[in-house]
Amino acid sequence: MINKMKFLPILFALASASHAQETRPNVLLIVADDMGFSDIGPFGGEISTPALDALAKEGLRLTNFHALASCSPSRSVLLSGMDNHRAGLGTMSEMMSPETKRLPGYEGYLNHRVAALPEVLQANGYKTYMVGKWHLGEEEKELPDARGFDDTFVLIEGGGSHWADEKWVTPTVPMNYSRNGDEVESLPDDFYSTKNYTDELIAWLERDQENDQPFFAYLSYTAPHDPLHAPDDYIAKYNDVYDGGWDVLRETRLQKLKELGIVDENAEPFPRLSNVAAWTEMSAEDQALAARDMEVYAAMVDYMDEQIKRVFDELKESGKYENTIILFMSDNGANGSSLEDYPGQTLEYIETFDNSLENRGLQNSLIDMGPGWAQASMTPSRMFKGFTAEGGIRSPLLVKMPGKMPTADGINGSFLHIRDIMPTILEATGIEQPKDQFQGRSVQPIQGTSVLPLLMGQEPETSAKNSDVGYELFGMKAYFDGDWKALWMPAPFGTAEWELYNLQNDPAELNDLSKEHPQKLEELVARWEQYSIENGVVDLSSNNSE
Repeated sequence: MINKMKFLPILFALASASHAQETRPNVLLIVADDMGFSDIGPFGGEISTPALDALAKEGLRLTNFHALASCSPSRSVLLSGMDNHRAGLGTMSEMMSPETKRLPGYEGYLNHRVAALPEVLQANGYKTYMVGKWHLGEEEKELPDARGFDDTFVLIEGGGSHWADEKWVTPTVPMNYSRNGDEVESLPDDFYSTKNYTDELIAWLERDQENDQPFFAYLSYTAPHDPLHAPDDYIAKYNDVYDGGWDVLRETRLQKLKELGIVDENAEPFPRLSNVAAWTEMSAEDQALAARDMEVYAAMVDYMDEQIKRVFDELKESGKYENTIILFMSDNGANGSSLEDYPGQTLEYIETFDNSLENRGLQNSLIDMGPGWAQASMTPSRMFKGFTAEGGIRSPLLVKMPGKMPTADGINGSFLHIRDIMPTILEATGIEQPKDQFQGRSVQPIQGTSVLPLLMGQEPETSAKNSDVGYELFGMKAYFDGDWKALWMPAPFGTAEWELYNLQNDPAELNDLSKEHPQKLEELVARWEQYSIENGVVDLSSNNSE
């Protein structure tokens, strides 16, 4: 039972921000795709992000926020408040065999045993919009319009060309756009994903300006997911910026993170991976190609920030900005995988693209940022997307609440998990969490915990419950307890044994403490085993779906 007296100051603050209106706060949830921890200005990046810089000053930077290691599993948790193995994405659907999809929690879509955030908000009087990446199901009953969204324009699958040509990332992963559940047969010739997603959302907001109904908008960009594409004039803004290479960028970003107080001044970065060349040992030609790739990546983030500003401007013009909760995050760590290694990829397919220096990042190119830049983007962390090490799951998070926040322009390093986002939004909007039943079907109670008291300055840190979290994805495992983390990854990425780290002192996971603290490791491993049982984790190591 919630102690209502304890939260009266929070509710009063929210009500005051809404000018005691009958309307509840609007919610704008912005998710970047595969964006790194240190890319944007508020987290130490050199990329121009004035809209997000301003948002950070109005809101709170959460510097110890953890998502999942890959796109669709992370998004399933975001929209359900549940572990991914309960929400239907025990692993990515692209990696599931037909046999795997018959397992509970491995359906390959956001299953109906969870009440989705847009469904709950819609059922409680919210107008709901979604644009961008869905990646949570491809059948009619699995699309966003069937899961609580009133207006949708979405890419159903996980990625592909950002231009109108709709060229696939691999010859086996298609691209399909949907509008309100109907197939979009063609895109405008001047289509660019980030711009057109923004155009669609702004058009709906303008259409409904006079509507007193509160709204929930899920702005799910596909930037800066590969293939890296950006308008050439934005790429040109970053000419020569990355000529110093990934080693220099990693060190520069780390120093900035230390200056901002986001990372401890004594923190050391995880070493450059053995398969990543030292920049100074690369040929001039390879340096030029690699620098161009990062220029394109930066241009994508820069352009996305400009489009976010357009949404903010629309909300300010309509008078709805002050009464809008705004959250910005990335769905996982930066992506260090090569497009050449994607499942189903072929050399013949790659050779159909023009990846010359002059065309990299433009139409008919197929490029990625690679592990060198991904490590710099995730500094000081170990690894990147796809791994349960910190580089795969640590994400920047900005939150602005209605009105003037007591925590405005602040930085908080409390542990926060992506499963906590949904219960936080529900509490802030005054909506009771679904328990066992929702719209005539059985659902599981939300596992996440609201962090509204933290956001409103009523509590200095999150509770122990927030950091009591287990992970499993692609056979990699982790368990958190406050600053402690138990980690298991296969060789050569890990030791193929459980490792133990104290992230407060060692954010790069450099110093394995399993020998010094065997009892703590034993405790966390036992808790992971219990987590595995309670959430239906299945060992897929012998299954060819992995």
